[in-house]
Amino acid sequence: MTYCVGLRMKRGLVFMSDTRTNAGVDNISTFRKMHSWCVPGERLITLMTAGNLATTQAVVSVLEERSKAIGERNPSILEQPSMFQVARLVGATLREVISEHSQQGQAADSAFGATIIVGGQIDPGPPRLFMIYSEGNFIEASEDTPFFQIGETKYGRPMLLRGFSEDLTFPDAIKLLLVSFDSTLKANLSVGMPFDLQTYVADSYQIGHEDRITRDNPYYNEISEGWGRALRDALGQLPPYDMD
Repeated sequence: MTYCVGLRMKRGLVFMSDTRTNAGVDNISTFRKMHSWCVPGERLITLMTAGNLATTQAVVSVLEERSKAIGERNPSILEQPSMFQVARLVGATLREVISEHSQQGQAADSAFGATIIVGGQIDPGPPRLFMIYSEGNFIEASEDTPFFQIGETKYGRPMLLRGFSEDLTFPDAIKLLLVSFDSTLKANLSVGMPFDLQTYVADSYQIGHEDRITRDNPYYNEISEGWGRALRDALGQLPPYDMD
């Protein structure tokens, strides 16, 4: 399994993904699930994947290959005029890869399923964030739905629902994501470190802050221990349950 989150805020976008893949408790590997394409001054596109590893790696490889020689390998993610068209291209590529895999001997398309978050900005449009399904269709983040999760979403969702605001600063958004990921990590063995982090400042057209957060990261450990301690302190301040 996996866990990836994309946040859309007034200041820009924040992406975080774990790196664990597994096919059983004795077959655990680490793979990067976050990939970016950047043309400084023109566009920044970031993609995160969850689902069948062969499918997601094939989608990224196809997109990457087609971006190497613009004009020769179409359609290229670097030639799309808007983030909406990027989402359509990623959806079509995902659908194409699943179809090819299913025609090679497997009967069920669901065995090759994947979900993708793609976000970024292409001049002159605004920053946008999309979630793309295995069928190739997608939805866009909005004021009502300002963030997307894929993979093992249930353990980290309550923190995002309670703590997210579109007015968050980048440091506070990162802090919120670390709490969400820490909760997911503690509750599910299929999500694992390191975590990949990336920020995007609106209208910058370049990657902002990048980091790979490992288990020995002092800030992560401070957050992990601190929010648990704060929860225990808060419980102590609440009125006691009446046992009578």
